Amino acid sequence: MWACLWPSVAAKEVSPDVGSLRLNNLEVIYNDIILVLRGISLEVPEGAIVAFLGSNGAGKSTTLKAISGLLDYEDGEIKKGVIEFDGHPIHKMDPQEIVQLGITQVPEGRRIFAELTVDENIRVGAHTRRDGKAEIARDYERVLGYFPPLRQRLKIQAGFLSGGEQQMLAIARALMARPSLIMLDEPSLGLAPLLVTEIFDIIRRINREERVSILLVEQNAFMALAVAEYGYIMENGKIVLDGPSGKLMENEDVKEFYLGMKDEKERRSFAEVKHYKRRKRWLS
Repeated sequence: MWACLWPSVAAKEVSPDVGSLRLNNLEVIYNDIILVLRGISLEVPEGAIVAFLGSNGAGKSTTLKAISGLLDYEDGEIKKGVIEFDGHPIHKMDPQEIVQLGITQVPEGRRIFAELTVDENIRVGAHTRRDGKAEIARDYERVLGYFPPLRQRLKIQAGFLSGGEQQMLAIARALMARPSLIMLDEPSLGLAPLLVTEIFDIIRRINREERVSILLVEQNAFMALAVAEYGYIMENGKIVLDGPSGKLMENEDVKEFYLGMKDEKERRSFAEVKHYKRRKRWLS
């Protein structure tokens, strides 16, 4: 399953799978000047959960916007590279076309429609579908099965939901598009630890039962690597490290900088870390 992931996206020639995503040497600039993504390559194989980690400003959200076709709305542009979904280039498509192909995004901060009811928010997710009311109704019931709290609040305005419930609603809305790939942008943001665990359990279940591929952008590296098979770490617009999740969790630099496995008194500055020279080489 994972043979297509190592070590170079460009070097592999494999038959495309449903829900498979490939970025090859992608460069993105803003305002014709600012280089934000600096030649990144990554893959999400069919049915996989892939973690995409990095600090604020590393370029993770820009990567998701490039995949979703949303760069134009922020004066961004792909200057180099290719984005392929199921073996077909999508980097020149409109956002609606990309959704219809089977890619949905749950944005950072949820961005639910606060004035609409929970029921209306969920149904909005199916607005690009053309497969008939009966199919949509069946999916509606199936989606609610993942989120029992929402079933009790269908007639409530979404703005009155708790943060955890709003995150559930955002994922439910994305599922209504019947995607083969979901991109989740910081699903744990602002949630209490117990709710984070619940959300990640739901993500696991959706991946397992729906066979939906998931690209998981997270600052909670421990939780993300715990559910993912593979991970990428981004800094300053570049992929600086990637590998199976288990190996990343054992990496000393990852432990210190992303998993926080040091006391505050022991934690060194970036310049003082033992592997600084190697990390400096990553970013050059």
